[in-house]
Formats: sequence, C-alpha cells, structure tokens
Amino acid sequence: MHTVLLGTHGVSADDVVAVARRNARIELSEEAVAALTAAREIVDALAAKPEPVYGVSTGFGALATRHISTELRAQLQRNIVRSHAAGMGPRVEREVVRALMFLRLKTVCSGHTGVRPEVAQTMADVLNAGITPVVHEYGSLGCSGDLAPLSHCALTLMGEGDAEGPDGVVRPAGELLAEHGIAPVELREKEGLALLNGTDGMLGMLVMALADLDNLFKSADVTAALSLEALLGTDKVLAPELHAIRPHPGQAASAANMLAVLKGSGLTGHHQDDAPRVQDAYSVRCAPQVAGAGRDTMAHARLVAERELASAVDNPVVLPDGRVESNGNFHGAPVAYVLDFLAIAAADLGSIAERRTDRLLDKNRSHGLPPFLADDAGVDSGLMIAQYTQAALVSEMKRLAVPASADSIPSSAMQEDHVSMGWSAARKLRTAVDNLTRIVAVELYAATRGVELREGLTPAPASRAVIEAVRSAGVEGPGPDRFLAPDLAAAEAFVRSGALVAAVETVTGALA
Repeated sequence: MHTVLLGTHGVSADDVVAVARRNARIELSEEAVAALTAAREIVDALAAKPEPVYGVSTGFGALATRHISTELRAQLQRNIVRSHAAGMGPRVEREVVRALMFLRLKTVCSGHTGVRPEVAQTMADVLNAGITPVVHEYGSLGCSGDLAPLSHCALTLMGEGDAEGPDGVVRPAGELLAEHGIAPVELREKEGLALLNGTDGMLGMLVMALADLDNLFKSADVTAALSLEALLGTDKVLAPELHAIRPHPGQAASAANMLAVLKGSGLTGHHQDDAPRVQDAYSVRCAPQVAGAGRDTMAHARLVAERELASAVDNPVVLPDGRVESNGNFHGAPVAYVLDFLAIAAADLGSIAERRTDRLLDKNRSHGLPPFLADDAGVDSGLMIAQYTQAALVSEMKRLAVPASADSIPSSAMQEDHVSMGWSAARKLRTAVDNLTRIVAVELYAATRGVELREGLTPAPASRAVIEAVRSAGVEGPGPDRFLAPDLAAAEAFVRSGALVAAVETVTGALA
C-alpha cells in the first residue's frame, strides 16, 4: 500500500487523493515530530505566563476577552470541540471526511499550530485504521475554518460521537478506537482550537474535483470529436495554426485532443456534400474554445490549490521566533472563488455538450441521420428522452453555477462578520461534477450511435477503439427501442472510471 510521509512543508494533490480515495497509509516524518515538539514547548511556556494569549488562555471568537484559569483550560478545549460539533443534515461522503482529516493533519505537522506530537499521531492512527467520523452536510460558513465538520472529526479523536468503521458500520467512536488500540486524546491548551480552524474540507473537495474534472475535460474533447464525426463536420477548424493566433493554452490542448481522436477519419470533411455547409454550428466548431476556457480555469484553480496545500492554516499560529499571533489566514475566500469558478466552467461544458447531442437527434440539423437516432422513427423514439434527461442535468448545472462565495452571513455576535461560504461552494461543485459526468455520458451514447449509423464511411481508429470499448462495457449500439436507463448508467460508469480516455489513448497516446 502507498504510504504518504508527512513533513512540515505541505502535501501534494496526489497525496490527498491517495489518502481520501485509496486509503494510503500515513506516517509522520522525524522532521514533523521535531517541529511539533518545538512548537508545543512555545505554547507550554506561554500557558505558564499570567498574561492572556488568544487560543491558549482565553475564550474564542466573541468570547476571546475572557481569561481562562489554568484548571479550566482542558475543559475549555473539550468544550469547544463538543459545542462546535453542531452539524446537521445528511452525512458527508467518506472520501471528503478523509481528505478533511488528512489536510488538518498536514497543517498540524507544519509546526505552526502548537499541537503535541501524540495528538498528530492519533490523527494518523485513526485514518490508518479506516475510522471515519460522521460529518454532516451543514455547519460550515467557510470562515474560521470548516468549523463544524472539523469539530466532528476532533470529537472522534476524543472518543466521543459516532464514526464509521472500516466495515462501513456506524458505531460509537469510543468503541472503534478501543478495537483498534487507539487511546482517546486528552486535549490541552490550544489543541481543540487548532483541530477546528482550517479550510481543509473545501480544499479537499477542490483537489478531488480537479482530479475528476481532468478526466471529464479530456472525455468531453473525445465526445465532441465523435459528435463532429457523426455530423460529418470538418476538422479543419482544429488546425494548430488557427489556435496559435489566439494563444490560450487550454484551447490549444482541446483542439489537439480532438484532432488526435479524428486522425484517419473517413467521416470528416463531408460538410460540402449533399447539403453543403460553409461552417459547422458553434457547438461543434467552437468546442475547443469553450472546453479550453474551462481548462484554463482549472489551471488557475490548481494553482490556488497548490498554494493552499503548502499552507499552514490556523489561528493563532506559532511562529519560529516564538510568537503566537492571531491572523485571518483561515478565511476561505481564495478557495471559495475557484470552487465557484469551476462550477461555472463545468456548467458551460455540459451546456455545449447537450447542444451537440440535440443536433445529433434533430433530422433537420443532423445531416442525414435518422430522427432521434431511432431504428424505426415513429415506432421507436430512439434517444429522445435521453436528451431530456441530459437537458434536465444541464438546467441544474446552471443553478449550481450561481456563486456561493458572493454571499456572506455574519456570525459569532458580529465578530465573524464576513464569511466565504466556501464549504457550500465545494458541496455544490461535487454535485456539478457528478452531473457533468452524466451529461458527457449521454453525448457519448448519442455520438457513438451516430457514428455507427454512418454506413459506408469509416470512422477514425480512435473512434473505433471507443465504440469497441463502450460496447464491451455493456452499452448497446443502434437498434429498436429498449430499456434505456441501464445503457445510460453503463455509459456514465464508463466515463467516470476513465475508461473512455483510456480507450482513446490506446490509439492516440496520452491526451493533453
């Protein structure tokens, strides 16, 4: 099993995905343990002084003016975890919770939080044991960190609340810890606060969304090329010299992918045949421009994610010179903005894919394909309602593209008077990514059928590889009407798994 060694300088996106989705094991480096020890000595020294220090010997948020006596400080740290574990609604997915915990541990290991090494080790032990705290959908405003979600995770470290075991059964956290030989932590000064104060949930969801979107944008280039082929369009608009004079990197990459898929096609270039076309429709001709803009949006989002992955997000933080200083680095705005931006890009990619599907099904615009790609139109409805489903998904994508980060609801008696809503932006992006997968799957289903219905013309080798692979995956080809939902589900699984891209790459090599 892959092992992630945690140091003091952050982690990679691949590390996050490995831990969240593939249960990679976590180990603390000697460097991290040394940094944790040094920072804790600073906190202990400050705790022994009579002067109040925020997070160490005071209350929190709007209650920060109260100096807490020594005998009440452990209770204070326990109380902040218990009171902040106030989430409601459906459970959050296991992979999100694992990413959330891992990224909080990443910051803890930076040596800027003042958490003891044994607390960090317990966090790693819980993740390695496959124990997943029960975290709820609602409770984070994306400022002062993802407070409620992180609090539910901290509650598990204390042996309280509920968690899911490696067998998928939800049980009391204390029982699960005991079964795996993990002692509950007894929190000391600053530790409760340090476990709650980070943008880890929204960042984890951003990292996983980027991984999924990387596959989906490649998949959309493939389905756009298949649609162009099925519509007997021209691939001349994909020529590199045309995209070089508008030098957006994403646009060039998408055009190159489409051109690679179409290499050797006997279907392209027939736009001047029976019903001459000077130009293909925008949804076909401008596919690289739209997908490319989304790719460039992803590049910006990836840059933000990389910066966050290298960050230590906490308040207050322990600095190397021994100071413990309050700050505003927990504010989720940088992450929230790109989460919303990605939802916009995903919605537009879904929208243009749906327009190509509709064109394939319309006998007045499909250049010779049967109505709705039906076997016997009138007796058969073909893919008519598959496009309805796709349209419904696109409509929801447009609603999900409305930015969450434009909102702010003051909290904590107006101490936290401007929040990012980044967690909400991340949650709706996850839904958008799922919907985009389904939208691309419907275009794949329609485009492959359209290519196969072009009798007497030979599709590109890459297209043939896709058709062969998707048929082997249980997605049937042209024929009389049948129960369509299983075919669409199989197409969705084919896209989601990366099998579509893999099938193309057996012919084209790696896509951009």
